[in-house]
Amino acid sequence: MEKENFDDEFDKIWNAPPASHSDEIKKTSWEKFHSKAFAEKKRKSQPWRYLAAASVLLFVLIGTGIYFNNQPLEKNTIASTENIIENTTSKIKYVILPDSSKVELSPNSKISYGNNFALNRKIQIDGEAYFKVKKDKQHPFQVFCNETTTTVLGTSFIVKEAENEQITVELFEGSVQMNVKGQDQKWILKPGEKFTYGNQTASVTEFSRFVDFENEKLTNLSKYIEENYGYKVILPSEYLNQKITIRINKKEDLKTIVQLISEMYNLNFEINEDLKQITFQ
Repeated sequence: MEKENFDDEFDKIWNAPPASHSDEIKKTSWEKFHSKAFAEKKRKSQPWRYLAAASVLLFVLIGTGIYFNNQPLEKNTIASTENIIENTTSKIKYVILPDSSKVELSPNSKISYGNNFALNRKIQIDGEAYFKVKKDKQHPFQVFCNETTTTVLGTSFIVKEAENEQITVELFEGSVQMNVKGQDQKWILKPGEKFTYGNQTASVTEFSRFVDFENEKLTNLSKYIEENYGYKVILPSEYLNQKITIRINKKEDLKTIVQLISEMYNLNFEINEDLKQITFQ
């Protein structure tokens, strides 16, 4: 067809009035077009819906401590006891824990804790020990002994298990919370208070956390240091009958006591760790 005839024919079709169709025909035509045009798109969008739903479910499960295997949130127990320290000697054993807390482990006693102790400060004790806990508000320090749990942030206290399974906790500094397995009640101790649990009965009483020397010979204090800290004290001969009046916390650091004596009597001192000996001069 020549170009002139083609243009004339096209103009006739373009300017001709549109054919008229019933509403039913229009509806059927649209549904047929819609099913073909959008069917593939719907099929492709379905996996994203399930993925989005699965993501929300996963988030919720993780938030409750369950990750498709019904694992509960961490319980108030020691997950593992990879580290066990025993004291089989007749003297106190000094231990520094991974978080820098200090333990004075009594003879025939044992402590155990996990490798992640710095982040999960839970420790089991059998026997007796004195704890001086480094403060860490983010990681409470818990001591498990028989059915009792002692929870602290930073303080010093003694935990003792007797042969009849009676548990005693004596608080020297700070504060601690006591719990007993199977009981809802909690006991908050103040310095100078003692918690005792035995025969399913708990009680809180006071105890003396100080030792007093009232106008006593300095040699009596030297004897006390030797008996409680294991260091022999050597004094100049002219000070053997010297009198002293002083109150000492029963769990005071030895160096603090030595420095105090040094300042009170203007004496120098030397501590020999190998000989376990303190010499004043």
